[in-house]
This record gives sequence, C-alpha cells and structure tokens, in this order.
Amino acid sequence: MTGIVVITGASRGIGAATALRAGEAGYDVCVNYNQSKERAEGIAAAVRAVGCRAICVQADTRIEADVMRLFETVDQELGVVRALVNNAGGLGRPSVVADLSADEVNAMFSANATSYFVCAREAIRRMSTATGGQGGAIVNVGSVAARIGSPGLYVHYAAAKAAVDTFTIGLAKEVADQGIRVNAVRPGMIHSDIRVSAGLPDGVEEIAPTIPMKRYGDAEEVADSILWLLSNRSSYVTATLVDVSGGR
Repeated sequence: MTGIVVITGASRGIGAATALRAGEAGYDVCVNYNQSKERAEGIAAAVRAVGCRAICVQADTRIEADVMRLFETVDQELGVVRALVNNAGGLGRPSVVADLSADEVNAMFSANATSYFVCAREAIRRMSTATGGQGGAIVNVGSVAARIGSPGLYVHYAAAKAAVDTFTIGLAKEVADQGIRVNAVRPGMIHSDIRVSAGLPDGVEEIAPTIPMKRYGDAEEVADSILWLLSNRSSYVTATLVDVSGGR
C-alpha cells in the first residue's frame, strides 16, 4: 500500500527518518511539525527529490483544533490520507514521581497519548470503509519504557506510552472490519536529539553495555519497521506491538 501518509513530529529523529523512507517507498508525505519549520521543509524537499509529493503543515498535536486543521490541509493539498504515523511527543523533564505535579502528568499524557487519539480519530473518519473510505493503516510510536517503567526518571512518560500500547490494541480490534490496521513500534534506546532537548546526556557509554546488542539503534531502523507495518507485506498484522530495542 502506498498513497498519502501523515507523519506527526516529522521534522527530526524517527519522524524525519520515516518521512524519508516513506518517500522512497512511493508515498506522498505530509511532514507535520510544531516549531522546526526549516528542518521540516528540508525533509519535504528530500521527499520531493525522489519523485513524491510532500507538504509541511505546522500543528501542535496536543491541540484538537490544530489536528483538525492538519488533516483538512492534507485533504485540500494532497488528498485523502491512507496512512498515519503517530510519532509526535516529548519527554518533558526527568523526575521521580514524588516530585511531579498533576499538571506535568497531564501534559505528558496530552503530548504522548491524548494526541494519538485525536489524530487517529481524524484518520479513521477518512479511511474507514464504513463511511466510504478505502481503508488504511495506522502506526503508533510507543516505547519499551512502557514495560520497563523508567523508574527514577520517567515513570510518567512510561505510563503515557503504556496507554499507547492499550490504545493500539483496542483501536485495532475496533476498526479491523473497517479496512484499517493499527499497530505500534516500541523503540528502545535510539540515537536522537530528543534526549538532548530534554536536558539529558546521550549516555551511550553508560547504557549501551546493558543492551543485549551492545549498541543504540538508529532512527532509520525504527523507520524501516514502521514502513513494513504500513505496507501490504504486513497485511494480516494488526493489534501488534513491535519492539525495536536491540533485545532490551
């Protein structure tokens, strides 16, 4: 399956790598970004360079009206979406649970879980065969933190990503007879600037030896798994969580 794919948070890291891989696979791509316009435009230009259409759309996926505008823009400028990659999110500040405020917890869930619900809702309204759509695929980007728990730093992030796991399984079963497959990838330690933006050191020397494969992963390795889940090569795969974590 190719067609039009919306990738949230696609100006950097896993989202950017996925946008590039999608273009190479023949998808027309909506590169969503929140703040990094210049980087998003660079990703879109690279997609166009391989012969596919691409647009950049600024939208904060934590804001429902922004998400609705995002999909309406895709309708107008590209056409009907056939694939969604829910990737936008953030780490926030590291903290133990005893020092977290309710606002911080709510913000974490808004960025990493609630936003996925709203984006999926808009995609389903366009994809569902029950309402005249042609079907499609959704891939949610979760995290192995959901099963590790991230104690001492990011229990709130891990909990939000655990919500993504449950959302993926429940939604997949809800729309399976509407021509829509829903799966998730759960990256482990991946080379990305998201840790730097959260004020954390890269930590490769400290953490890499604890990973069975003894190395961090690359964003492109996660993107390849996402593209497989979007494609017809995984046509009988839904409600599935795929760990891309080097065995961690």
